[in-house]
Amino acid sequence: MIGTGYVGLVSGVCFSDFGHEVVCVDKDASKIARLERGEVPIYEPGLDDILARNVAAGRLAFTTDITQAVDGAEAVFIAVGTPTRRGDGHADLSYVMAAAAEVANAIQRYTVVVTKSTVPVGTNRKVAETIRAANPQAEFDVASNPEFLREGAAIDDFMKPDRVVVGVESERAKAIMGDIYRPLYLREFPIVYTDLETAEMIKYAANAFLATKISFINEIAALCERVGADVKGVARGMGLDGRIGKKFLHAGPGYGGSCFPKDTSALARIGQEHGVPQRITETVIAVNDTAKRRMIDKILDLCEGSVNGKTIAVLGVTFKPETDDMRDSPSLTIVPALVGQGAKVKVVDPQGKREGEALLPGVAWCSDPYEAAENADALIILTEWNEFRALDLKRLATTMATPRLADLRNIYDRADVLAAGFVAHDGVGRGAPHPAAQ
Repeated sequence: MIGTGYVGLVSGVCFSDFGHEVVCVDKDASKIARLERGEVPIYEPGLDDILARNVAAGRLAFTTDITQAVDGAEAVFIAVGTPTRRGDGHADLSYVMAAAAEVANAIQRYTVVVTKSTVPVGTNRKVAETIRAANPQAEFDVASNPEFLREGAAIDDFMKPDRVVVGVESERAKAIMGDIYRPLYLREFPIVYTDLETAEMIKYAANAFLATKISFINEIAALCERVGADVKGVARGMGLDGRIGKKFLHAGPGYGGSCFPKDTSALARIGQEHGVPQRITETVIAVNDTAKRRMIDKILDLCEGSVNGKTIAVLGVTFKPETDDMRDSPSLTIVPALVGQGAKVKVVDPQGKREGEALLPGVAWCSDPYEAAENADALIILTEWNEFRALDLKRLATTMATPRLADLRNIYDRADVLAAGFVAHDGVGRGAPHPAAQ
């Protein structure tokens, strides 16, 4: 498994738990040293226990030596980053191609080279070209095996997947991939075999569709505020339709994370390159940017038009709960805007401080919501961690200078918030704010 980032580490650890012998490779010697000590460099519930169990069983090892790792391997997974390339929105494939060239030089026997990274359509064929150019004698096949892991629930997603997608073009490669995923096949989880291009497209299409549902409900939420409807009721009424489904219909400050922003951007660029503009996806991206900025306006309205000189307490800065990932989090748009407009911002997040300290300069980090709320002029819920779902609202209200709540994840009902002593409340798509913005 080349790459010990989120996808590579979770996949490698879980494959070893299937009973396979796995070696995880990374150029970062300090990261490998930490993993050899049993320290997991990312926050993912349950991952540390599975890692320790399989290291102890001798099925899981870590190294910086790619030649040693590839030698004798039946399958080599490339799970390196494909970030958005600066300037044009394309996926940056430089890490994938560099890994492919290194794998080529290390291949000693027939090997299936599997792209686990999210890559544009046609990338696996470029991987094959790269390997052939670097080592014309190499005996190999390429396969596309996109991941569908949700941060915070990745172990369950790997062990109990909705489906496994495998793009292959030879029976030999298909047989090896089938052996790798045999534990899931025996438990009757769907394994979908396709050609390379279809597998690559499935990943982008799936993420773009989910991002579309989020942007759709956020636009509906904005309309609900104008017409007096409640978006939570709207979402429930929609979601009970089996053709729509209830998932990803939760109004909020927009999507973020490692997948949706870069994958929607990449899909839009692929469409433009091939003369088939992805108008819906392009609009989804624009709507998501608008949703983040709209949250800033909501906070300003709640604070009577200005946050200058005011103390704002922010609960949650990671892009979602149960992760320490800050990539493209709405907080990276909202919090700097508040600081830039003169607010003193206090932040609390169960896992966000490690990355957040560098990404959110000028904020004060607190240990719990009550410390953050002390003498604050407004309280903002940005990430719906479980720790924030059962707060003592009366205690918060009494400790704040001016008890105002912007619940941007719609955790609390307005009546409960006002009954607890808050003087102002606003949610997302829950009707006009209280009191009405002037």
